[in-house]
Amino acid sequence: TSMSWYNEKILPHLIDHVSSIEPLMKQRERVVPLASGRVLEVGFGTGLNMAYYDRARVEKVFALDPFMHLPERTAERIARSGLDVELVQAGAESIPFEDKTFDTVLMTYTLCSIPQPEAALSEIRRVLKTGGRLVFCEHGLAPEPNVRRWQHALNPCWKSISGGCHLDRNVPALLKGASFGLEGLRTGYISTISVVSFNYWGEALRQN
Repeated sequence: TSMSWYNEKILPHLIDHVSSIEPLMKQRERVVPLASGRVLEVGFGTGLNMAYYDRARVEKVFALDPFMHLPERTAERIARSGLDVELVQAGAESIPFEDKTFDTVLMTYTLCSIPQPEAALSEIRRVLKTGGRLVFCEHGLAPEPNVRRWQHALNPCWKSISGGCHLDRNVPALLKGASFGLEGLRTGYISTISVVSFNYWGEALRQN
């Protein structure tokens, strides 16, 4: 069908392009260096975060994604990083690792498109060591009622063209619901297009 052709041939290039625009890359530059130790990156995509890891702090990166798109572009970014990276083809709702495996889970612009975010966050919490951190940057539900109305109204159409991305997920509520402690949560619009640009970023601690 035309939709599956779009999803396979056009959407990966479109997502890679949109995900690499300057405001999003600045956000990646803010949060990715916080990752340390054994790191699970959830929603690895095409490896746009690779350039921002602090190599002195990271032991190894396990790159989790259900789809491996644009493999040549991804391989190039991994090679340039100089990091030890293992690709893991799996969804976030069923992470194929033992309990308490990772020091850090990194997630950037991923929670919006995971089909079952509650299940994914439960799995992320499970594979983090006690005291481990989820380092994140996500877009989501805006604070102003008029922007929220637009987000809710546009969401069905937006999901169909963006690979299942939701405009209106309440990121702090999802994290608290999964028993994460929020540390230094920061929020704000990162561009003038308010329906897509309200961001939440910071660290969430895996408590006992």
